[in-house]
Amino acid sequence: MAKAQTLEQSFQKLDEILSMLEDSNLSLDESLKLYNEGMKLIKSSNQQLDKVEKQIVILNDGEEELS
Repeated sequence: MAKAQTLEQSFQKLDEILSMLEDSNLSLDESLKLYNEGMKLIKSSNQQLDKVEKQIVILNDGEEELS
């Protein structure tokens, strides 16, 4: 099983995909494959960000209880 990418790695790969998609020499099939890969990266990144956001909310709630 492949190791999960960090957010930074995902963003870098998304940037590369965007650059390739802007290349007018790609076939429709190649463009569709890159688009699908990009969408998977976006979904994974959103899940990672949601997880971090939930952890921050939990930490903030803990700090409010201490005040």
